[in-house]
Amino acid sequence: MAKILVTDGMDKSAVASLKGLGHDVIEEFFEPADLAKKVQEVDALVVRSATKVTADILDAAAKSGQLKVVIRAGVGIDNIDAKHADKRGIQVRNTPAASSSAVAELALAHMFALARFIPAANVTMRDGQWNKKAYKGIELAGKTLGLIGFGRIARSLAEKANALGMKVVYTDILGKFEGFDQYEYMEQDEILKTADFISLHIPYDKAVGPTITSREIGMMKDGAYLINCARGGVVEEKALVEALNSGKLSGAAVDVFEVEPTPNEDLVSCSNVSCTPHIGASTREAQARIGEEIVEIVKEYF
Repeated sequence: MAKILVTDGMDKSAVASLKGLGHDVIEEFFEPADLAKKVQEVDALVVRSATKVTADILDAAAKSGQLKVVIRAGVGIDNIDAKHADKRGIQVRNTPAASSSAVAELALAHMFALARFIPAANVTMRDGQWNKKAYKGIELAGKTLGLIGFGRIARSLAEKANALGMKVVYTDILGKFEGFDQYEYMEQDEILKTADFISLHIPYDKAVGPTITSREIGMMKDGAYLINCARGGVVEEKALVEALNSGKLSGAAVDVFEVEPTPNEDLVSCSNVSCTPHIGASTREAQARIGEEIVEIVKEYF
């Protein structure tokens, strides 16, 4: 049976299932230098976003040749050097479907929070203030939601937004998709110019850099809202803060950051920002589904 290292936590029922199958499950976080040693002793490595599986880690694993697969308990694999893993003969897998609804719901929750000043009102009321006149919000119904990227999470959000009476437009690197005629396909620049809310559903590519910079923000409607529950780095944070402070954007929701935990106090302290600490997939249901997918992946290999 396999020795499986879980560095960033995993659903208890999934751990129990793996142990029930006879696998040795080690649940412990390791700093990079220690992880480089530990991966030489295991057959599978399960990570979330905290652990960075770099080329150095993979090179260390290759010394013993024992590590067969790295499993990302979530969608994005940008914290894993997948290309280098392939060179080393180590497979990289993820759980793309398990957390779609959870992330989509968080994005929608942020949209409501921004539209109705919920974060700001919560803080000021705790300070004893009754700023009723200051919090005249907007309704999501009738507004245009622009989706940049149209994968599983974006489609889940589109369905929920459509049910609320929002007009949904989308763009994707693969072009227009069949079977989604209830939504309108647009080029990215057109979405930036027309959408009231823009939600990002794209990976981060270090070679390309941020997708949303001052240029893209400048194209957005005055008073629009930007939602990022995708990946830190796809939005240039400095440009975002400037747009929020100048009034170019009415608000922004940020669940993911360029550096995590984020040191960017200028961003998180903005009164028109709704921020969360990378909790898109952090629901009981999503974690249970992710755990189930991990168990199935392990069964394939061992």
